[in-house]
Amino acid sequence: MKIGLLPLARPTFDVAYAEEKLAGMLAVLDATGHEIVGPRSLLMEASLDALNAVGEADLVLILQVTFTDAAFIVEASKLNRPLAIWAVPEPRLGGRLRLNAFCGLNLASHALAANGIAFNWLYGDPEDVDLTSLLDGSRGVRRIEGSVPNVSPSPMPAEGLRIARIGEHPIGFDTCAYDKSALKALTGAEIDELALDDMFAAARALPEDAVAPYMEKAAALPNLKHMDAGELNRSLRLAGALDQLKTDGKYDAFAIRCWPETFTEYGGAVCGPVSMMGEARVPCACEADVYGAVTQAMLQEIADAPVFLADLVDMDVADDTGVVWHCGQAPVSMTDDTPMATVHTNRRQALLYEFTLKPGRVTFFRLSQAGGTPKIIIATGEMLARDMAFTGTSGVVRFDHGAAGVLRDVMNSGLEHHMALAYGDHADALRSVAAGMNLPLIELGVGQ
Repeated sequence: MKIGLLPLARPTFDVAYAEEKLAGMLAVLDATGHEIVGPRSLLMEASLDALNAVGEADLVLILQVTFTDAAFIVEASKLNRPLAIWAVPEPRLGGRLRLNAFCGLNLASHALAANGIAFNWLYGDPEDVDLTSLLDGSRGVRRIEGSVPNVSPSPMPAEGLRIARIGEHPIGFDTCAYDKSALKALTGAEIDELALDDMFAAARALPEDAVAPYMEKAAALPNLKHMDAGELNRSLRLAGALDQLKTDGKYDAFAIRCWPETFTEYGGAVCGPVSMMGEARVPCACEADVYGAVTQAMLQEIADAPVFLADLVDMDVADDTGVVWHCGQAPVSMTDDTPMATVHTNRRQALLYEFTLKPGRVTFFRLSQAGGTPKIIIATGEMLARDMAFTGTSGVVRFDHGAAGVLRDVMNSGLEHHMALAYGDHADALRSVAAGMNLPLIELGVGQ
């Protein structure tokens, strides 16, 4: 068989470590005896030459070495060749996410499902994988749609939402795309579409005394003095700007394009302010994820507690656990530790919160567009008392229905990369919501 390689990466991750992982992947592939064609070095951006180099292969194999968005993978699928994706894990050492490859696989799965494209997938380290099932097609996705649960229905929580979408979602983040009229028909939510400059201008215009309450909140962070004063001030101004926009627009939640412009154009992270807003019961979704903001607001009402919009960034079937993470913006009531101030792992700007999620029962929920149709996706589990897996806000979870089954169903459903997390077991309430909204329900790991 002729296998055409596309090794994908981004320069904001640990390039040296990515090259080490790629070398291991290439060694395993070379040992299969198949003919390997295409680039053997990391592709940091879309390349027409690379697509041409693999266009006549029997199988196009995406090597998801670090996180990337899904745009190039969707383009590769248009070659009309069988498609496979191999993503690599990284050890949970308490440091930065050096690769974040699982999240790239997750974005690709959602985008390919939305386009009706089948693919094979594998998540495993070069040192202990068997590529047979990936290359022979037996690890292909098996699309699942769920069904409307036969339980007593309840009305959609948080009806009549007003949400400000600030900036557009990043290119290649199909997980964050939305249709304004379709969302209103489904949930009744009203969406105002604001520009990022509206938030930046409001932040810059705040008088210093208006920043003081947010500085007082941040003062509890014991290492705050180590943050750059200018970045810290600019970051906390974003909290004030969001509060002002909330009051002026009577918004219940926000969906914010958080990168790269908050760093490259404004000069301060919005992650710490998002943590503050979430703790105050004003959910903020990253990457302008409007459905994510609606999801958070719904779960917040059901749980009567702050919520955290998290990425699933690792699944360890042998340990039967997963890791949920985001840069540093979970509500502080979700930890038993002392939160610490930190900077963004890739962009190196303040202010972010760093802590490990506390042990306890948790529920994951997404009002989803997986596969191109609305549905509700849930999972339950136990957040474990484990050491910090990765910097930012993260936690290690043991799902009720097992890591292997959850991993399978994340891929098979085409789930978005953001799920809302709340403490407590709210599965019954969410089943009733699905029945009340007449939406199919997928419970990850249960088997469909």
